[in-house]
Amino acid sequence: MGMKVLPVHEAVGKVLGHDLTRIVAGKCKGPAFRRGHVVKGEDLPLLLDIGKVNLHVYDPQDGYVHEDEAAYRIASAAAGPGIGLSEPTEGKITLTALYDGLLAIDLGNLNRLNSLPDMVFSTIHRNQLVQKGRALAGTRVVPLVVPEELLVKAEAVCASAGSLIQVKPLKSFNVGLITTGSEILQGRIEDTFGPVVRSKFEELGSRIMGQVLVGDDRNRTVQAIRDFLSQGADFIALTGGMSVDPDDQTPAAIRASGARVVAYGAPVLPGAMFMLAYMDQVPILGLPGCVMYYKSSIFDLIAPRIMAGEEILKEDIASLGHGGYCEGCPTCRYPVCGFGKGA
Repeated sequence: MGMKVLPVHEAVGKVLGHDLTRIVAGKCKGPAFRRGHVVKGEDLPLLLDIGKVNLHVYDPQDGYVHEDEAAYRIASAAAGPGIGLSEPTEGKITLTALYDGLLAIDLGNLNRLNSLPDMVFSTIHRNQLVQKGRALAGTRVVPLVVPEELLVKAEAVCASAGSLIQVKPLKSFNVGLITTGSEILQGRIEDTFGPVVRSKFEELGSRIMGQVLVGDDRNRTVQAIRDFLSQGADFIALTGGMSVDPDDQTPAAIRASGARVVAYGAPVLPGAMFMLAYMDQVPILGLPGCVMYYKSSIFDLIAPRIMAGEEILKEDIASLGHGGYCEGCPTCRYPVCGFGKGA
């Protein structure tokens, strides 16, 4: 692809291929027009004033698309629900969150898009909570203009993704909270786990419909699960009793309830002794004690995804290993860190 050299009067509507400098003796020296500028009729006097009789330009009629339009078309094709687009700035468009929610990115098609020549689409990590107005991604093409046929291929990749990038709003759940531990049931120690979990769910826009203390009794735990289901709970969380100690009955109780267990154990630290199960469509979480002590843990990687409408599969749990190790920084910076960002 080469530039054309056209008389200035024939260059209207064409794209400048390089910067044009204006020099005023004793006053200024700088660009009068930037590379990529689309020549307009009103530009002609100044162009002639700076001695430009001929211009090196690209002609969009030759089947090429200017970088600004190309970026807009790619961004528009990629953006799903909850994504806003900026105006192009030096060929780049920024994609932002229109509301709070979970960031979802089709990673396979993102890689396909970036494998096309001259395509640039960069994002922050997926599967994290984002707030309204946050910049999530940017896109542009490398050269000043790209062939229309290449842009059509890029749009086709985005279309095959459905939504290459989107923000999923969180559903509000009615959560049944079951607290194990005979020491709590007997009042020997204060329940400090329940308030932490309650706060986490409320921060995500859900409500705790009730809390039941069941001690270490498997049958009482099973009955509490069934009672919450009959009361209309659409999310159940069990706190404590997730270790391998013989008297920790939570995993056995979840199994005995008839729930379909997706995973017991997760490649996440903190969060290894985690259990996820479903009773029909109702998620049941067995939460290890680390959820109480750490600002970020397995809860923060899984619960928001469920609340965004995703069904978590065994392979989703397995994929958490890459990025699933919390470094235990003196000051926790989550989610502005690598924890949980490898999946």
